[in-house]
Parts: sequence; C-alpha cells; structure tokens
Amino acid sequence: MAEYDYDVLVIGAGPGGYVAAIRAAQLGLKVACAEGRETLGGTCLNVGCIPSKALLHASEYFDAAANGAMADMGIDVAPKLNLDKMHGQRLDAVDGLTKGIEFLFKKNKVDWKKGYATFQDAHTVKLGDETVTAKDIVIATGSSVTPLPGVDVDNSKHFVVDSTGALELPKVPKKMVVIGGGVIGLELGSVWNRLGAEVTCVEFLDEILPGMDGDVRKESRKIFKKQGIEFKLGTKVTGVSVKGKKATLTLEPAAGGDAETMEADCVLVSIGRRPNTDGLGLDAIGLETNQRGQIETAHDFRTSVDNVWAIGDCIPGPMLAHKAEDEGIAVAENIAGETGIVNHDVIPSVVYTWPEIAGVGLTTEQAIEKMGDKAKVKVGKFPMMANSRAKTNHEPDGFVKVIAEAESDRVLGVWAIASVAGTMIAEAGIAMEFGATSEDIAYTCHAHPTHSEAVKEAAMAVQGKPIHM
Repeated sequence: MAEYDYDVLVIGAGPGGYVAAIRAAQLGLKVACAEGRETLGGTCLNVGCIPSKALLHASEYFDAAANGAMADMGIDVAPKLNLDKMHGQRLDAVDGLTKGIEFLFKKNKVDWKKGYATFQDAHTVKLGDETVTAKDIVIATGSSVTPLPGVDVDNSKHFVVDSTGALELPKVPKKMVVIGGGVIGLELGSVWNRLGAEVTCVEFLDEILPGMDGDVRKESRKIFKKQGIEFKLGTKVTGVSVKGKKATLTLEPAAGGDAETMEADCVLVSIGRRPNTDGLGLDAIGLETNQRGQIETAHDFRTSVDNVWAIGDCIPGPMLAHKAEDEGIAVAENIAGETGIVNHDVIPSVVYTWPEIAGVGLTTEQAIEKMGDKAKVKVGKFPMMANSRAKTNHEPDGFVKVIAEAESDRVLGVWAIASVAGTMIAEAGIAMEFGATSEDIAYTCHAHPTHSEAVKEAAMAVQGKPIHM
C-alpha cells in the first residue's frame, strides 16, 4: 500500500477549500491545505463577500443619515464621511475573519501549506521547492475576475478597476460607470452611489440581474433608478481609454448601431468571474476542462481522475460561497466513506443591495418552461408596503413571490425584494428541502410583526387568500 504525506490535500483555502479541510479533519483524516495567498479565506473573505458587505453596511448608515431616512423617524443629523475610517473597519472585519480560519486550522490540526500547487501526478503536487503527496486531492481553487476585451484594468491608478479595486478607492468618484448589471456591479455601484457618486450601469442584456425572476429584475431596476443609479441597457462597451484624470468609454448598441462615448472618473469592470484552473498542471494527470474552463465532476464531486475531486467555483454551477461550503462538507464526507450530498436545486442567491434581493429555486419563467404550460404554475405575490414591520421601519419597497406547481401545490421557487430578503430566503430553502407546499408555509404561524410574515402572505396568495391585501 502506498504511503502518502496526507490522507487529503485541499488546493485552495476559500470557502469551499477551508471548509473541506476542516470537515475532513473532523472525520479523522490527516489533512493539509495549500494556499498561496498571504491569508486564508480566498476571494470571499479577502476581497469579495466580506469586505463588500462591510462597505455596503457602512454606506447604508451614511445614506440613511444623509438622505432623510433618519429624519423621517425624528433623528436629525448632518453626517460627514470619513472614508479612511470606513475602509479601516472593512479591513478589521477581514483581518478578524481570516485569522479566525487560521485558528480553526490549528484547532483541527489542518496543516497550511503556503504556496500555489501544481500537479505532478494524481497523488503529488509541487509547492515551490516542496513536494507533497496525498491519497486524495481536492481542487478548490475558486474563480477570478473575467476580463473585458479592449479594457485594461489598473487597480493602482483607480481609473479602471475590477471588484477588488472598487473596494479600495481612496476617494468618492464624481462619476462612476459600472460595466455589468449583475450582482457584484450593483452591490459596489450601490456603495459609491450612496456615498455621493453619480453611477451609471451599462448592461449588454435588456435587463439587469440575469438569471433572476423577471418580476424581480424589473422591480429592482426601478428601485435602483429611484436611488439615483442610471442604466444603459442593451449596450456593449467596446473600449475604455484613460487620459489625464478621466476615463472615456466607447459604447455601441448590443443589437448594432452607432457608437457613442461617455466620460467617467472611475470605471468598474464587473462582467462575471471565471474558474481558476490555469496553472494547476491538470494536463499532468490527464484532466481536461470544459469550454468554460470548469472541471466536470460526478454528483459526489469526483473528477474523471481517480482520487482527484473538485468543488466550488471551478466546477459548473453558481459561483457562490455557500454553494462551495456545502460542497466542501459533502466532498470531505464522501472521501471519508460517508454520504455527502448537495441539493443544487435549492441554492439561494442574494444581492446585498438596499433593499436586498434574494431567490431560491425556479423563476416564474423557468417553472413555466419546466411544467410546459403556464396553467400548471400558480404564483402568489405580497408587497412589502403591506407588511406591518416594513411599514413601521420605512421600508416599503419590494415584494415576496411564491411559485408553486398548480396540481400538487409543491413550492418550486421563492423570490423576494426586502430589507432582510437574504435572511428571509432561508425559510423558503428549508421548506423546499422538505418538499413543502405553499399551504404548508401559509399555515405555519409566523411571528408578528416581522418581515417574514410577507412570505406567509405570499404563500396564502398562491391560493388566492392573502389577508392584508
């Protein structure tokens, strides 16, 4: 029997990788995790989910003070922005959480191998001058920003930035253009819009937030527009040039037409992410990627190479930290001989703007396509303006939408726009995991007054019997 340095080596210490490493160690396996970044936590903790939420939250307070929300509740203030301090609390949050993972590694006896791994064979990787062997290897290398042809990003100069650079702007730009109307662009665009920038979002498609429910997409854009964000839909960016202290964008209609130009103090390129599979030496083990650069796996996260597994952003599916975490737990359990399962039909998506936007399961459009007939789908909607807690909190924007199969009443999807939609959607996820009907949700007692009562009322609306509308 072959002797290895470790039972399991995880490549990458993002949400999928570090969770996989900890869970494997909990199951009694000898584990190492290879990570070349100076801190653990991957993109999410260092330059993604966590720092962006720190700025989103802080900017919400500033906006509430500066633009009347507090005054409406009898709190008169005149805020002054201290951007350096706002950045400081962001960095403190990141520092605390990344050190927390380092502590968890030590607690669970996971060895952190500092360096970027390259396969030598299916059980061996090279990390700088060190060679490490393992019986099983998990690829959890995450993703990075997708570049836009014709646009050069230089985060250090702050004129043309990606999502990482947009977290580090030293001052509020007078005019910002966001290329891409997806989750990251809208979140970071919202931050700088609240702090005083004039923000325009340029989106190639005819509506923002691709992949989300149609009603949610339209209503969200109306809310953002009311907040001051302008949109140029059905428009492609063909180039960006920087001269002096201005960036000039060249735009064309997506369907074809005359070009135009637009000036900005800062341009945020946010058109998506791509898997980090280059440089791993996959050819050394005969592992190929698909056309999108992703590693295909079986349902248990095995690749086509024995004892090599893959999870997270580098495999097909939504590029979400919580998806990667669940896959990290599942792959560790599968390696240990247990049964690790992830239900990819019930993965929530959240946009952490104000209000938040969240969904789980099928959109209305997907449900109708799946069922093959609009009459086989029933939908219930309930507006947040009719929810007592949202009303007292001065949070009238948004709604909850429950989509169910007409015959069985089984819930197919739930979508929400509300100040705490990201928290509310967990209820829908649990209900769907247990195969709930809309009636199950409708007849579950919800505390009053809470935002979550809107979920109950939307479920009641599926059967045409909401109380408060």
